[in-house]
Amino acid sequence: MVASAEKQEIVVNLYRPNAPMIGQCVETYSIVGEGAPGLTKHIVLSLPDPRYKYLEGQSVGIIPPGEDAKGKPHKPRLYSIASTRFGDDGQGRTVSLSVKRAEHVDKDTGEPGVGVCSGFLTDLKAGDEVMITGPSGKTFLLPEDETANLILIATGTGIAPFRAFIKHLFEEDPNYQGNIWLFFGVPTSSTLLYQGDLEAWKAQYGDRFRVDYAISREQQTADGKKMYVQNRMAEYGSELWEMLQKPNTYTYICGLKGMEDGINSFMAPLAEQAGQDWSKFQKELKRADRWHEETY
Repeated sequence: MVASAEKQEIVVNLYRPNAPMIGQCVETYSIVGEGAPGLTKHIVLSLPDPRYKYLEGQSVGIIPPGEDAKGKPHKPRLYSIASTRFGDDGQGRTVSLSVKRAEHVDKDTGEPGVGVCSGFLTDLKAGDEVMITGPSGKTFLLPEDETANLILIATGTGIAPFRAFIKHLFEEDPNYQGNIWLFFGVPTSSTLLYQGDLEAWKAQYGDRFRVDYAISREQQTADGKKMYVQNRMAEYGSELWEMLQKPNTYTYICGLKGMEDGINSFMAPLAEQAGQDWSKFQKELKRADRWHEETY
């Protein structure tokens, strides 16, 4: 968890765009299965400055090399951190990212292209230099409550901060006593990022860790439509509503913005049945720091 003393010492914007830190790619590998649509990689970067410390839920800025169309240096792109505060090296001297290669077709020329930063990152080889800014963000951190029960909702690379959350709480925090329930939405089975880790945690921690997948191109709802993460959650609507009534339940949402409307659409009638207004109740959860969204 994040103790109050740690929150006071959170490092933010130690390195800025005009003077970034120069790290190196330590390791990079694909985290999608064979035949997956698109490429997503786990990328480990070195942090040469020991003052660069981060917590689970923060983001790191990456400045791709070169210049933009106006001849100016590229602005940093923010990526949620996929490693715990100790890094994948266990020493806190690395930071890990989950990066999907953004591919598109130029409307005018019909030529294929890739995102400036995602293309740069997914092309990295061990030893390549990377301009790093940050760390950034204070709003997506873990709670202080060691009995907290977490509802984690992710799509695609939105799983990145939750890999960090789960690994830290179960493997690094001996005082954590709560449970974690993850809902993870992806298009195909081959794009279930970190599935090996998730299944290992499920096997090791039993009832303390639940995971439900929504695989939109392979699974269907009861009425024959595509199974998105909000549809999978709706199957457990009453149980989720009951959990949200407890003061030690914290919800985190990371990924595509579209899922927010889907979540609201099945939570609203549940709230109404309980004589409450969902939008008001959700605002209360946010004010109490029990509902966090990081969507794009």
